Amino acid sequence: MRQLSKFLSAVFLMILFMSNNTAVAQKAPEFSNDLLMDNKTYTYIIADKLEYQSMPGPNPVMWEVQGYIGKDLHKFWFKSDGEIVTTHDETELEFQGLYSRAISRYFDLQAGIRYDLIYEGNENLSRGFAVIGFQGMAPYFFEVDGGLFISEKGDISASFEAEYDLPITQRLIGQPLIETSVAFQDVPEYGIGSGINDIELGFRLRYEIEREFAPYIGVNWERKFGKTADMYNDPSSLSLLGGLRMWF
Repeated sequence: MRQLSKFLSAVFLMILFMSNNTAVAQKAPEFSNDLLMDNKTYTYIIADKLEYQSMPGPNPVMWEVQGYIGKDLHKFWFKSDGEIVTTHDETELEFQGLYSRAISRYFDLQAGIRYDLIYEGNENLSRGFAVIGFQGMAPYFFEVDGGLFISEKGDISASFEAEYDLPITQRLIGQPLIETSVAFQDVPEYGIGSGINDIELGFRLRYEIEREFAPYIGVNWERKFGKTADMYNDPSSLSLLGGLRMWF
């Protein structure tokens, strides 16, 4: 808990730094660095996933929330994702606090800290990381997010995520996505082997009642590879899902 307290203190100080001399932060559009006319402070929060997944075995409740406060070039980003298995005493939460510097109109370079809260029964496997990454909009409007992580014990890993909004009608939007992760060492106590750990392919279909509020349904497939797959009885899973997407 001491490490978590240090993490939260660092996050609070970064927010104060990014919001200094600003009376009221204003709502921003979805990710963009194209805010160069006034250099005001903006805020943006999106719950991209708040969902229940139905799969063989325990059914998890999952979320992915992120947002920022800051000006044109300098922002503080926070990111959180995780899952809770409702029928088991297992919880896995991830928090990131990142300084984000715009390096082009559509891309930020990010650096900061990450803390994972992991509980399996009475065992606490929580740990911290240093983070360097990037986030932005690739050509053809693909949203991409990648990071390199160094744990407090020196383990190195990386992740990459890309997703795309595919308009079907004015309110009905398809969203394919891909995620993958790589580890440079074996970390068996966390179920991680060196090499490509996994790949996740998903498709979500949402209906935007308002642009900021959209229920969705979808399907998700995940496959583990190599030494990581050897540590699991079933290295692949297919799930149906339903949830809400909100931003403000």
